[in-house]
Amino acid sequence: MSVAFTSIKGTTFYNSRKAYAGFNLLTPIEGEGVWLIDMMGELVHYWGMGYRPGCYGELLPNGHLLYQGKIDSSPLAHLEGAGGILLEADWQGNVLWEYRDPYLHHAFYRMENGNTLVLKWIVVPNGIACNLKGGFSNCDDSEEVWSDCIQEIDPDGKVVWEWIGHDHLDPEVDEICPLCPRTTWTHANACVECPNGDILVSFMKTNTLAIIDKKNGHVKRRLGSGEFTHQHSPNILDNGNVLVFDNGFHELYAPNVMSRVLELNPNDGTIVWCFGESNERHLFYSSTMSSCQRLPNGNTFICEGTWGRIFEVDQGGELVWEFVNKFPSFDASPTESKSSPVYSAYRYGLDYSGLSRSIRKVGQRQISPAAAKRDDETAQSRSEIAGY
Repeated sequence: MSVAFTSIKGTTFYNSRKAYAGFNLLTPIEGEGVWLIDMMGELVHYWGMGYRPGCYGELLPNGHLLYQGKIDSSPLAHLEGAGGILLEADWQGNVLWEYRDPYLHHAFYRMENGNTLVLKWIVVPNGIACNLKGGFSNCDDSEEVWSDCIQEIDPDGKVVWEWIGHDHLDPEVDEICPLCPRTTWTHANACVECPNGDILVSFMKTNTLAIIDKKNGHVKRRLGSGEFTHQHSPNILDNGNVLVFDNGFHELYAPNVMSRVLELNPNDGTIVWCFGESNERHLFYSSTMSSCQRLPNGNTFICEGTWGRIFEVDQGGELVWEFVNKFPSFDASPTESKSSPVYSAYRYGLDYSGLSRSIRKVGQRQISPAAAKRDDETAQSRSEIAGY
């Protein structure tokens, strides 16, 4: 890991002619809010949500922030990704809608019909739990085994659809990573609505992406097959492929730990694009968290969560923008060596409907010809310091 990634904070590199102009939303795992920064890494807006993040926040097309907070008194608060409350707030931070459930965890997804998909922990019956393959505890342990439940809730908080993992998964096929505890079975960390209404889910501890038939709950397809491990942030691209962050944690078949971002054909699981191999191998690794996003200009926006490093690459893998998290402290020193992990990050273009007009104007001024020249000079100066 380069010294620059841990000791230099803020925007360390910016090629304004190749990067996709916009604003960046990031959710540090420290603090109690979400930060919106411009391309030069300067703060333009902050939402203080009053809860530490269960995982992340997302800016909706209507300009509201959807955020999952962590309730420390929840019965499973000790599990990774535990949440408990889902909040929708306006630009000023006023809470307009909330949904509470002590077993919420990790991810949510605002659907086209206005409903919301959420993930919940649910106890696996003993008869199934003792037949699970993998993991490193015994089936007679007193601790319960938790699996995943996906629910669709309407704006009134009513559950209108539900999928329970242990009713549809196979203890023989859906094997827990042998290096993980059996406390949780599949440990889902994302759920996404597909264009045809099916649900795409990331099961982190079984190292698979699953496509669930929403009509009958059957698992139509599993993607992974030993190709990636402990993945995060799957999202469906306009071409129908799936982009996913392969953390590479507990990697058993590669000699060196590494992370990758993969574009997969969902029909057969073949890799059609990859970032994170060859020259990037020793410079790119996050054992947990992290996210990825394909931008409208074809570039890929990546959050290397463990280190708080967020960057953008073009289709050939060339770095065009990089930021190392300096938040949540307003007075964070740019020379601090401590990393500030970020669960996920999103880039929103200047034409995104969820951005206020005043914020868009700031972005337009920033990418004027004069500003672009200044940004290039600033980024070049920072990159020389960083050793690029």
